[in-house]
Amino acid sequence: MADNATNIFEYQILSMIFNATSVPGLADNDQSSPLTSLSVQLHTADPTDTGDLTSNEATYTGYARVGVERTSSGWTVAGSSGVTASVRPTTNITFPQCSGGSNTITHFSIGNSTVAGSTGTMFIYGTVTPNISVSAGVTPRLTTATEITLT
Repeated sequence: MADNATNIFEYQILSMIFNATSVPGLADNDQSSPLTSLSVQLHTADPTDTGDLTSNEATYTGYARVGVERTSSGWTVAGSSGVTASVRPTTNITFPQCSGGSNTITHFSIGNSTVAGSTGTMFIYGTVTPNISVSAGVTPRLTTATEITLT
């Protein structure tokens, strides 16, 4: 059994998810009601492969998910034949400032629902390094250095 995808296919998959670009001969972006933005969530522990958008989701007062446009204006996808595919936000993803409570942010996820409390579908998740300690007055953000790679 194969356990790896080719670099070009990884690039095409990331382009499909983050830039709404079709995979030639295989998959087209939804034409009737395509997802126009991706939701980004913060988590206080690993949401795991079997989790959803609410798994260990941040709970500080003021927290909300952030929608990022599903185009090349929102995400930069890099990679091609011979290069590991990766994606980064084109600008910092800034979450609402904490007005009470506290969390230590260890993970983030990307999914399909910015609606608070919606389990939605988690597409991809990863670690936040260094962790973000959130308390009153802190505004958490994922920078343009935040990178997701498929290997």
